[in-house]
Amino acid sequence: MLRRLTVENYALIDSLSLELDPHLNIITGETGAGKSILLGALGLLLGARNEGAAMKDAARNCTVEGTFDVAGRGLEAFFADNDLDYAPETTLTRIITPAGKSRAFVNDVPVSLATLRELGQRLIDIHSQHQNLVLSSEEFRTAALDTVAGNGELLAQYAAQYARLQECRRRLTTLREEAAAGRRDEEWLRFQSEELTAAALTAGEQAAITEELAVLEHADRIGEALTTLRNALDADEVGVLSLLRRAETALTHERAHYPAAGGYAERLHAVVEELKDLGASVASDAERLDTDPARLQKLSARLDTLLSLQQKHRAADEAELIALRDRYAAQLAAIVHSDEAVAEAEAAVAEAEGRATALAERLRKARMKAAPLFAKEILATLAQLGMAETIFRVELTPVEPTRTGCDAVQYLFTANARMTPQPIERIASGGELSRVMLALKALLATRMQLPTIIFDEIDTGVSGRIAEAMGAIIASLSESMQVVDITHLPQVASKGAAHFVVSKRDGRTQIARLTDAERVSEIAKMLSGADITEAALAQARILLGDRVAGARPAAKSGDDKGGLLF
Repeated sequence: MLRRLTVENYALIDSLSLELDPHLNIITGETGAGKSILLGALGLLLGARNEGAAMKDAARNCTVEGTFDVAGRGLEAFFADNDLDYAPETTLTRIITPAGKSRAFVNDVPVSLATLRELGQRLIDIHSQHQNLVLSSEEFRTAALDTVAGNGELLAQYAAQYARLQECRRRLTTLREEAAAGRRDEEWLRFQSEELTAAALTAGEQAAITEELAVLEHADRIGEALTTLRNALDADEVGVLSLLRRAETALTHERAHYPAAGGYAERLHAVVEELKDLGASVASDAERLDTDPARLQKLSARLDTLLSLQQKHRAADEAELIALRDRYAAQLAAIVHSDEAVAEAEAAVAEAEGRATALAERLRKARMKAAPLFAKEILATLAQLGMAETIFRVELTPVEPTRTGCDAVQYLFTANARMTPQPIERIASGGELSRVMLALKALLATRMQLPTIIFDEIDTGVSGRIAEAMGAIIASLSESMQVVDITHLPQVASKGAAHFVVSKRDGRTQIARLTDAERVSEIAKMLSGADITEAALAQARILLGDRVAGARPAAKSGDDKGGLLF
């Protein structure tokens, strides 16, 4: 529950802080005093987007802070999942900077706005006047019925299966589109694939061909150069090798007389051996050298083929051609096997549909079972609110699967038992919608086990005896949860354990908790207007009963009839 709320520099609020009672808290005030501003600040705290509400002081941060008692609410897992330290007394903080930047904190730890919003939804339910219109939302009507039916876990299972079904359907659609496109392109792909396959491409082939062609195209000149070298090395009498051998022999003979000659001879021998090896290599190359025109023509044609394919397919080399060939082959294989892939995807869709349908059917049965109880409890509350002739019925109509199941949930309503019930959003008046929403909230609040619920003038459109009944229902809710009720009805306001008044002074919104004496005056003011009469004060004391010191018990039946206003 919300223990304390502090607001700084928000709209018309300069600074305010209020301590809330764990049961029924009443907030009253003149129209325009700032009650909606207070709710706007609370909305920010619970993760609502900043819609540009002006700061009172544009140079300071806007800060909204709330301290909550979360003990026993089962939120430990939420804190752990979001890397937050759990504390029975938890503080939520929202800061809006002058530049419009938003920061959110849980127990002084920065969190995302989504995390703040999710935690806020677990702590407080705010019902504002415009929310009466949510009865026209099928999603709301379905969620309310599911809450009463206890379908939370079953609905989560169905939602997961429905998401899988949607994914399977998307995959099937993609495969069918790819198969259709593949069949259109199959002939072209097959031609390209066969052409590249027939080319018998080999990695590194182009470089090898280019190198061999360079030799073949210059074979005559290369042969002449090799012959010149061989002659220089091996020519009789004048060849380099013959001359060097004779010199080596002469130096060897003089070794005994001239020691250095031996070293020269050894070095010269090494040179001779190297030149002999060079001569052998040249001779081998010369023997292999061939000016074969047929070979030259074949290699030239092969290189032309490779270059032509590269130009056609915009490839840099044969490696890219090979990769393209393999890709075409894979695409053709996919086309060939596309029917199998589509059949598998169709089977997956059928399986997912079967499971989703089975879960949807379980949801329908649970909803149909809960619908009469749901309607019965709504009618019981409406009877207390002066609508004893009301017909309220929950109607389920089968529809195509959605993320909430295969049912369209409609609330059929009429306040006159002699009339045929119709969809509630079409027929109910504003006052009737207010009473139906209170009945719904009373029913749902206990099921959802929310720690705090806030009503923003849910009593709009009612008065007198109905207002008294509405106040009693709201008060009964506060026995098991914290309730904050913004109201303009004295019959409702008198039920509170704590009473706050919102006022505007010098352009600033203020809020104050009333003393017992002030409560009597405030209720009297709500009864009679600005000029408080003794009769209004007496009536206020009757309404307040023993909730304030000095108030006398409520009048017995038949007493003080002239002072009763409801």
